[in-house]
Amino acid sequence: MNPFLTKHIAPSPHVDAGEPVEGSLEGEATLRRVLTARHLVLLGIGGVIGAGIFVLTGQAAAQHAGPGIILSFVMAGFACALAGLCYAEFAAMMPVSGSAYSYSYATLGEGVAWFIGWNLILEYLFAASTVAVGWSGYMNSLLGSIGTWAGVSLALPDALASAPLTVANGRIVTTGAIINLPAILIVVAISALCYRGIRQSATANAVIVSIKLTVILLFVAFSLQYVDPANWQPFIPAEEDGRFGFQGVARAAAIVFFAYIGFDAVSTAAQETINPQRNMPIGILGSLAICTLVYIVVCAVLTGMVPYYELGTAKPVATALGFYPKLLWLKTVVEIGAVAGLTSVILVMIMAQARIFYAMAKDGLVSPAFGRAHPKFRTPGFGTIFVGVIATTLAGLLPIGVLGDLVSMGTLLAFATVCIGVLVLRYTRPDLPRAFRVPMAIVICPVGAAACLYLFAQTFADNWHWMSAWIVIGVLIYLFYGSKRSVLQKAHAAR
Repeated sequence: MNPFLTKHIAPSPHVDAGEPVEGSLEGEATLRRVLTARHLVLLGIGGVIGAGIFVLTGQAAAQHAGPGIILSFVMAGFACALAGLCYAEFAAMMPVSGSAYSYSYATLGEGVAWFIGWNLILEYLFAASTVAVGWSGYMNSLLGSIGTWAGVSLALPDALASAPLTVANGRIVTTGAIINLPAILIVVAISALCYRGIRQSATANAVIVSIKLTVILLFVAFSLQYVDPANWQPFIPAEEDGRFGFQGVARAAAIVFFAYIGFDAVSTAAQETINPQRNMPIGILGSLAICTLVYIVVCAVLTGMVPYYELGTAKPVATALGFYPKLLWLKTVVEIGAVAGLTSVILVMIMAQARIFYAMAKDGLVSPAFGRAHPKFRTPGFGTIFVGVIATTLAGLLPIGVLGDLVSMGTLLAFATVCIGVLVLRYTRPDLPRAFRVPMAIVICPVGAAACLYLFAQTFADNWHWMSAWIVIGVLIYLFYGSKRSVLQKAHAAR
């Protein structure tokens, strides 16, 4: 076994929609190329704008950064922008479904590729579950608002709408709740949609994105008049008990980094994209630019409306609006927007994870069942079902805090590896045609990797035991399963 074997990269042809309609030339069902640049930008927005605004922003501000949460988003956005440039170069050069996993396989070897693929599983599986927990909170709040208008009680009791398990002092303890039923139902529904087809998923996402962007614009437009600059003072609260100060801003940046993982999911759709050499860079960088601007504006308005310490709830936007009776009508609209926004994030996460499994199965590192496309729907059917079942279980049982930190950590490691991989490939394969090139790669790639690893360190200190356990499990699976069934290892041994 040689974990440093790399996959050979042949110059990628300029692909378009002219591939076999009913499968590969060998008769096998394959993924269908139907996505345009507009689809990709909307997928990116669908995956990025959601939990960051509607769930995590308030908690990060209240517990770590204060109004400095604006700087936290700038820091996270800067790291993502550098990683996004690297993703764009790889995605245009290698239009495949595996995202950072496939890029690592071609540059740093199978062992690193497995490590990154394993972290991507952590990223997408846990992200879908985390966002489903946030979706449950907003949906139950919306049901309560509707019930108030109708004069009946529609909201579910906490026992059926919150996690039965939580983490206290590093240990898993019970909360007294039974199950988070809304979180389970939304994951099941989205998994069914993703199973049905990529075109249907992309269309549903476009509709949902339109709804949530409209709601965000309404929130900003009607809330600006209630912004009090005094709430921004001090902009970065003095450090106390290990919180706030610049360290708190950096810690919050690592937390809200979770909000940016959707742009990475865009690259997993490369194998289903028309003209990926042109459209993938547009989708990745375009969605990232739009989302960063939206986040900064919303954070400024949110922390200007109410003191930052009032935002430490599971629904900070709705909480802020609750302070102003004249905006109570907007609170219900925001709850609708949050439900829509978080729905699209779950959709993008489940769709992306199934395609990561698809790529890993083609290389023999996971069961071949994950690598088969549905003969009719042309989606990774088994992978979508598997992801749905695991995400449903996690969402129904676990709280949002621990899941969110682990997602950010897995994502940051993947981003750092992509930054390094671009630079490595510039020197090892300078002959490959690159439809998009990272400008000043000798500077941007190392700085991008360093920025991601810096943010990773902020959360690792608190969650090292969980992350270490995940890595150890991944290493054992690779040693006893993946390495023995690897297509590349078998081909190398046969030579």
